[in-house]
Amino acid sequence: MINRMLQRLSVLDQSPISEGSSGSETLHNTLDLARLADQRGFHRYWVAEHHGGPMLASPSPEVLIGPIASATTSIRVGSGGVMLPHYSPLKVAENFSMLAGLYPDRIDLGLGRAPGSDGHTMLALQRDRRQAAPDDFPQQLAELLGYFEDALPHGHPFARYSKWLPGRPQRPQAWMLGSSPQSAIWAAELGLPYAFADFINPSGAEIARNYQQTFQGSRHRDAPETAIGVWALAAETDEEALLLGTSARMSMTMLRQGRLLEVPTVERAVRFLESQGTPVDGSARGRRTIVGTPERVREGIEQAAAEYGAQEAIVVTITHDHAARRRSYELIAAAFGLGGAENLLPEGEGGREAAG
Repeated sequence: MINRMLQRLSVLDQSPISEGSSGSETLHNTLDLARLADQRGFHRYWVAEHHGGPMLASPSPEVLIGPIASATTSIRVGSGGVMLPHYSPLKVAENFSMLAGLYPDRIDLGLGRAPGSDGHTMLALQRDRRQAAPDDFPQQLAELLGYFEDALPHGHPFARYSKWLPGRPQRPQAWMLGSSPQSAIWAAELGLPYAFADFINPSGAEIARNYQQTFQGSRHRDAPETAIGVWALAAETDEEALLLGTSARMSMTMLRQGRLLEVPTVERAVRFLESQGTPVDGSARGRRTIVGTPERVREGIEQAAAEYGAQEAIVVTITHDHAARRRSYELIAAAFGLGGAENLLPEGEGGREAAG
């Protein structure tokens, strides 16, 4: 246990494509980071779903999960998440049933409603483009869970497919993902664990509390389980961490302007931020970023988790340099005393004390 409330530390990898790199190299970096997370004692490793842009090589978490699980030994692996409106519930059930059968007790299925793209890309992902896809997420979600639980109502036209899922009797652990009140309502009503994206909406503590207070026990679990997704970046000094974080800050600024690009170098990002009159040591507008030395990052993660009453923090980090991203996760693991990583902290940062 890390502390009284925060019990687990995990990774969300959005597979960022660095300027001067390639999508292929990025995907291999994802495998490399997953192996590191497994070795350092992180609890789970989730991969994201984003479509139609040059910055993130992560359109298909279900494709990445198998190679990651194969390259690791004990860490849980899953989707953060599958954007269900794009897909047939049966197809998602079959995909994740196969993964659960191949890697028993290690596969998570994080489910989201957001498109992970702009409207034009969402249309390109549709099979039938004659009209917009219906907004029937609750029905999709109920059907998907019904396949895994063999609980579709009598007379449902697709009920028989529950018995033919290829990975039976294994099944993934389903999670509800979100950054708005509605996702918390669904998670509470269905008795699902809930992961809130604080790195998208840093004002979600009350949403998480409502989930916890209205949670209805189910065949999934008897009590609510809350995880918080946080954006964090650690380095040996505050100054270095702030500089490394400029790449992501420039990327997000450009994204808000509708100008998509690969993750820029620190040098380019610093020039850009200065040209905008933006302090290099500031935070991304409207977002919580936890940046600094390992101890400062640990304090920030624990504070965020306490606000949400979360038992788990899922850390997302974007840097231009893959080695810097690896080092950040190493330092965070050490600050929390995970998996024998306590000796990685530089002298004076208190790695051994942090494990207490």
